[in-house]
Amino acid sequence: NGDSTIHVLKRAGKLTELGKLLEDGSPDSGLAIAHSRWATHGAPTDLNAHPHFDQFGDIALIHNGIIENYLEMKAELMAEGHVFRSETDTEVAAHLIGREHAAGLTLEESVRRAVRRLRGAFAFVVLSRREPEKFVAARNASPLIVGLGEGESMVASDVPALLPYTRKVVIIEDDRVAMLTRDGVVVTDLEGRPAPYEPMTIDWDVEAAEKGGYEHFMLKEIHE
Repeated sequence: NGDSTIHVLKRAGKLTELGKLLEDGSPDSGLAIAHSRWATHGAPTDLNAHPHFDQFGDIALIHNGIIENYLEMKAELMAEGHVFRSETDTEVAAHLIGREHAAGLTLEESVRRAVRRLRGAFAFVVLSRREPEKFVAARNASPLIVGLGEGESMVASDVPALLPYTRKVVIIEDDRVAMLTRDGVVVTDLEGRPAPYEPMTIDWDVEAAEKGGYEHFMLKEIHE
């Protein structure tokens, strides 16, 4: 919103509880991330809800999936003096990215370096207080879809979430990092090399999109 401040709204429970926080209006911003968390590591509390921050309050991150080696990474970071505020594996990823970012690396390079240290299934979406004109997403085994709009870019975990806003999408592959701005998206591999992609136009209706293009939900579930 011009002041490089990250505003955070969290609530445990149903989405209506979060909606109550927005009744007086949401912060004025051209960049936002959000996530509905299903509790794995850590109880379903406000404190464990996403997004999570790094040690310095510069990085905010949401995460779909499970980080298998988070205890190992957490011990390493705590030995360096990092203080954790939640019980989640997600916060470890935020701290890893924040450590690289604090050393002067760009947000996208910080994400690439951190992701190379992690094992598990994850899709991250990350923003930085220091680079407020973009956000970065990374995928390993958890679904990640980029939407290309008019003067805007967006990301979600499935196609139906994007259909009200755009029908031009990019399916992000495993071990890829995407940088999104108003002007479009740049995708690289974990070493920073450009990773070409081909946008696709979705001509399904919402019901068909929820079936992932399959004729029946049962067929979709069999393939999944």
